[in-house]
Amino acid sequence: MQIALGFTDAERPEIAALYWEAFGTKLGRALGPRDRALRFVESVLSPRHALCARDAAGRLLGVAGFKTHDGALVGGGLSEMAAVYGWPGALWRMGLLALLARDTENARFLMDGLFVAPHARGQGVGTALLAAVAEEARARGFREVRLDVVEENPRARALYERLGYRAVARRSTGLLRHVFGFSAATTMVLRLS
Repeated sequence: MQIALGFTDAERPEIAALYWEAFGTKLGRALGPRDRALRFVESVLSPRHALCARDAAGRLLGVAGFKTHDGALVGGGLSEMAAVYGWPGALWRMGLLALLARDTENARFLMDGLFVAPHARGQGVGTALLAAVAEEARARGFREVRLDVVEENPRARALYERLGYRAVARRSTGLLRHVFGFSAATTMVLRLS
């Protein structure tokens, strides 16, 4: 397995589909229907914010996204959203998604999404991507990596804990749990040595 920063334009549809498979339940009401969501995500994916794992044949195994002051794995603004959903649809969607937004910090490197292709699950791809995220953070001068995990994903949280991440905060979604499909998110931090 090789992990490298970036992806090709030819990989955009596959990455968008994997992203939607991983996060569609959470984002479905805000970005759905599925065909539009895929079109939007594909159009705003940033290769500068993606660590991609590939097998020896170059086949995509998984992606770890991150967010910096100059963008995120799935970025885009109002105009990109309006191109897919129209202006009225873009306005209410941006407002809703703003409720999930996480600011970047100066002290912590922000991981922003991890997903593995179905055929590669259970083979250590997620663990390898998390190690690559830590290395990317170190290379950029950070001492900690931060991520958020939804309460309804105990397997992911167990993986993060096994790798040394510690819970530092919990944020309830309140009534928005009916919109986003999760009741709370835990912020976890890995201190880099």
